[in-house]
Amino acid sequence: MKEKITIIGGGLGGLFTGALLSRLGYTVTVLEKNHIIGGGLQTFTRYGQSFETGMHILGGLREGGSIHKICSFLGIADRLNVCDVDGDCIDTIIYGSDGREYRIPRGRENFTAYLSSLFPSEAEGLRRYVDRMYALANEVDMFYLRKEADSIFGHDEEFLLPADEFIARYISDIRLRDILGYMNPMYAGMRGHTPAYIHCLINVLYIAGPSRFVGGSQQMADLLRDVITGSGGEVRNDSEVVRVACSTELSRRVDFVEDKKGNRYVSDYYISAIHPQSLLEICDEGAFPKAFVRRVSSLPNTYSCFVLFLIFHPDSFPYINHTGYYQDDYGIVWDYGIYDDRWPRGMMYMTPCDTIGQTSARKMIVNAPMPYEVVKQWENTVTGHRGEDYERWKTGRAEKIIDKLERIFPYIRSKIKTYFSASPLTIRDYYNDKEGALYGIRKDSQNIVASQVPVFSKISNLLFTGQNVNLHGICGVPLTAVNTVEAIIGRGRLIDMINENYEKKR
Repeated sequence: MKEKITIIGGGLGGLFTGALLSRLGYTVTVLEKNHIIGGGLQTFTRYGQSFETGMHILGGLREGGSIHKICSFLGIADRLNVCDVDGDCIDTIIYGSDGREYRIPRGRENFTAYLSSLFPSEAEGLRRYVDRMYALANEVDMFYLRKEADSIFGHDEEFLLPADEFIARYISDIRLRDILGYMNPMYAGMRGHTPAYIHCLINVLYIAGPSRFVGGSQQMADLLRDVITGSGGEVRNDSEVVRVACSTELSRRVDFVEDKKGNRYVSDYYISAIHPQSLLEICDEGAFPKAFVRRVSSLPNTYSCFVLFLIFHPDSFPYINHTGYYQDDYGIVWDYGIYDDRWPRGMMYMTPCDTIGQTSARKMIVNAPMPYEVVKQWENTVTGHRGEDYERWKTGRAEKIIDKLERIFPYIRSKIKTYFSASPLTIRDYYNDKEGALYGIRKDSQNIVASQVPVFSKISNLLFTGQNVNLHGICGVPLTAVNTVEAIIGRGRLIDMINENYEKKR
């Protein structure tokens, strides 16, 4: 008989892990608390327009990329409707202090040559920095779907250096230092804390060339669901898990999980794809050792964000086939998590792709980083019933963002038909992430071991997957899913299958 596996959480991590296990013959049940599956892959419709909730920029989906290989193994690579961003400009960075715009080209050599042309006195240091960035990324075997053993203790001494210090080792110009950290909103970097390897992996991934979904990110969630159900499994929405029943003897095991409707699920293995702190809240008392509970409960989370959704008048605003970043001034790229009168210090904006070849944008999504503490006064309220003060506060934040957008697009207010917004509370409730953390638990170079959540738990038949293990995002989460699956079937076996499958299809 097929072994049964129950997965708590139907977001990116839960669906990729479930699809891989289904492909290998396991009987999988995914339990998702929301009405719509997908987590950060979810889309929603407002005022007749469909909006992505989190997965806007895709790395690793081009031919030969690690995620493309995994999707090929699952049989969904050719069914994803994606497009590449502009090759000559994958990102723009605009600074309010001097009005300068930097247009980052695709490719390692183009990236180096472009910035060297703007900062000729830094050319030698820049090339050394890029070489080291790629070298550190190459030390992470899983990033390239290699099965050699990873160990944070076997890496170069720069691997765990704070990212800002890593850049400063090679670059003197404060402007260039700041520019090289521009992808901060993609990993919630903090001065003195974010490890260099996180910075390097994200930059290497996207310099290779990002892509976008055409028509929204829900398609990936639906395709992953189809892999699971096509193999005899289930993906159940509106099935919030409220209890993980565990035996607390010497050999700790999960006996069953129970959803909000009272349904119980008994399996051979259980996999948590939700935030570890959220998992602790639904586990029987004593399920985990007290030391583990204290450590996980005290782990700091990455910052959250305020999201503004704009809908434009028809044919009034141009479609931009790359991501834009705005920052008030140089030298503050590591301070996005600070909230004061200068908020937002920086933000990321994009016009989603609805159809190939479009010239005008129907909408824009703007992410402005924000710490959870800002909305803590309303944390015990629920969506739609947070009060007039909260709604006035949201309107004020939205207007501040539009004011800064006008520095980039002076005409933008006249193009906006309507807008609405989401706060860290929305993100918290939508994703079931503690404090609305964009990227889950914060990896800390000051104590990397304490800030890591391993795939294996302290319960023999319970595993972890998702963005709180290893790396987050469209690349990190599927790779972590591979780690989780190999914890069941054996280290290196799935990587071999994925690579062998890819070579056969070439």
